Amino acid sequence: MLELAVLGLLQESAMHGYELRKELAAKLGAIRAAISYGSLYPTLRRLQAAGWITEATETPATATEPVPALTSRRGRIVYKITAEGKERFAELIAQAGPETYEDTGFGVHFAFFARTDQATRLRILEGRRRKIEERREGLRDVLSRAAERLDAYTLELQRHGLDACEREVRWLEELIANERSGRPPAMPQRGTGQETREEKEEDHPRPAEEPERP
Repeated sequence: MLELAVLGLLQESAMHGYELRKELAAKLGAIRAAISYGSLYPTLRRLQAAGWITEATETPATATEPVPALTSRRGRIVYKITAEGKERFAELIAQAGPETYEDTGFGVHFAFFARTDQATRLRILEGRRRKIEERREGLRDVLSRAAERLDAYTLELQRHGLDACEREVRWLEELIANERSGRPPAMPQRGTGQETREEKEEDHPRPAEEPERP
């Protein structure tokens, strides 16, 4: 999955390792914890050996960002995707096997859905929904069979997992419906925690002030 993420980011622009780490954190969000940054440079070396990326030296005069602390000012290595790397990215992004339905695999693929064809997006979304439905049924089975043997905290954890599964299934069903109708995901609507101060005051007016007593 790190290979897919790196190739996808380098399609946007050439980057050095420090930039890649920042962009991975921004692009992958919560799932970045499942990808070891300690494997970033070994992955870059492997991609370079395969001919999917190449490197060049960026001198301080051409650098667009300050050189991070403890980084040599003689020049930084900048990684660029090759034509073969773009073909490899296209192969990876088109895959829709079982690994793409798991938490990390799905998250990385979803991050690059804008560059994935509609049929593949739909296959991945439907596969992910089946995966979460299986997980949901497993949790329901645990709660129905063994709830009385679980302590209160373990029981609450199982219920939390079940709630999360049910929410994700509803989310996936909405995405699938949008894909089938050719609509992009709905943008957040106002009124979901983004109200202006005036809107909040209109919905929840302040109590009238009492007149001053003589």
